[in-house]
Amino acid sequence: MTTHLPIPFLILLLPTLLSAPFPVLSVEPVPPKSYIEKQCDATRYPTLCVQCLSTFANSTAHQTPEHLARIALSVSLYRARVTRSFLIKVVQELKSLRPSREHLVVQDCLEQLADGVNQLSRSILELRGLWRGRGEAYWHVRNIESWISAAQTDAYTCLDEFRGKKMSKLRATIKAKVMNVAETASNALALFQRFVAARYGAGLVFNRHP
Repeated sequence: MTTHLPIPFLILLLPTLLSAPFPVLSVEPVPPKSYIEKQCDATRYPTLCVQCLSTFANSTAHQTPEHLARIALSVSLYRARVTRSFLIKVVQELKSLRPSREHLVVQDCLEQLADGVNQLSRSILELRGLWRGRGEAYWHVRNIESWISAAQTDAYTCLDEFRGKKMSKLRATIKAKVMNVAETASNALALFQRFVAARYGAGLVFNRHP
């Protein structure tokens, strides 16, 4: 299930994404969407990748691995926060009816997603340090990879509770939203590793994205 980012969020997020200075790698001038599609080929979910990045990286100024990695990670955090807010409401509604296994399952999923939001938030802060040259790149890269991977694990742990073809409408909705979080995190990790390989060399990429 694919969702679209609202325009107000785009307006608020772009200054944060694009304000910090960082080196620009040399790339050939190509139409923005063509460049995005080429970069997204390295991800596990290229269609979703293009849909997410095309909303933001819509000019040649954004045609760098750095920009795309930053945007992809911010989009992943946004999706995780939206899903967490949705789960909070669901938990409150289920709890007001009566305690049940459904309530416990969603509560557990909420805890996983909350941890995922924390991991992705830490990754973005660490990314700023990497671009600003604070500390050793080795540790920045290792931390970011570990935290994005942890956010993916949190999402997949939640999804373990929603197996099977037959499920309620509520469970199907939760599963789709959490899957979207897992997929955007996967894409963010792939694009981050692509940036790291381009700037520092493939040897600095630890848990290489398949």
